[in-house]
Amino acid sequence: MPPQWNVMTVEPIAERPSSAAESKGGDFPFYNGEPTTIDGKQWWAVLGLVVLAFGVLVVGSLLTPNPFLLLAPAVLFVAIPLYGLARITPQHWRQLFRPFSGRVVLSMVGYTFLTMGLSLAIGLIVLVTYGANPNPVITILQDSNYFELSLFLLRTLPQLMGEEVLTILPFLALLTYFYSHLKWSHKRAVLVAWLLSSLWFGLLHLPTYQGNLVQSIFVVGGARMVLTFAYIRTKNLWVSTGAHILYDWILILTALALLNLEQSIQ
Repeated sequence: MPPQWNVMTVEPIAERPSSAAESKGGDFPFYNGEPTTIDGKQWWAVLGLVVLAFGVLVVGSLLTPNPFLLLAPAVLFVAIPLYGLARITPQHWRQLFRPFSGRVVLSMVGYTFLTMGLSLAIGLIVLVTYGANPNPVITILQDSNYFELSLFLLRTLPQLMGEEVLTILPFLALLTYFYSHLKWSHKRAVLVAWLLSSLWFGLLHLPTYQGNLVQSIFVVGGARMVLTFAYIRTKNLWVSTGAHILYDWILILTALALLNLEQSIQ
């Protein structure tokens, strides 16, 4: 007889991940009571702060075009949910991160190119079969000078870490619910939480790509799945954050270089 679970509590159980993809970085925090329990109400509070932080980022970006002032909402975007998690579990919130090392840097680079490969492949298919819209950031940055571009890239550091938090905390909340309340297998819970959190991330990009649902779900969501896989594999938010930063920087700088080359030829 399997153990009974209370919807608002999480109790540790004996099952552990068996596949190499899931066990390489150890186990996920919180979903099974290790290293501590985060109950349902606490997860709802964390998710509420995730949404609040995203709202702060969006509203802050709309209120001012000043690149210095735009740094504040970017920092709050990552700080608000992590602060909330730290208040709930002050001793263990750092479990999202593993020690930084040379191997972590190599993993960042590897997952960057994996993300780029999948994103470009899916993007080409979507472009040919359905159509895709450009990222307006490229147009905005096209006429920027080196100082303005540097400020923009600086702002992306906290913002892209915030995007990781925006995805990984809902992933862990869903994993907790599926595994500890619905009593799904570990592998099934991870897979569905992975898919749903990636879908959530893709849908948030609908305004960026002018409501293009296919592009947001498959191109952005597909890239997101690889970045989340980096966390699933390593259990280290540094890896997925670093890969996300490198991925965005490479795409942005490459696009700007190609635009400048086209203008010089003309």
